[in-house]
Amino acid sequence: MSHTLTISDTLYTQLEAAARTRGLSNIEELIEQSILTWRAGSDELRYRQKVVRRVDALRERLFVTYGEMTDSVELIRADRAR
Repeated sequence: MSHTLTISDTLYTQLEAAARTRGLSNIEELIEQSILTWRAGSDELRYRQKVVRRVDALRERLFVTYGEMTDSVELIRADRAR
């Protein structure tokens, strides 16, 4: 199935130039590549959000188990001073 899209001559020229700059044959390849890049970015964002949720859950479990942990900066400084 194919569709026709009406765009301005200026936009068409810009899209052609962008395709050539990326070493692509035509605007259709540019659009396909853009969609794949966008989809990969969306997948990466979802993965990062999942990781952040897991880290937050781990922090909550550690807090429940051990309570609030003190800052270790002074202990590290003391170790370095020895």
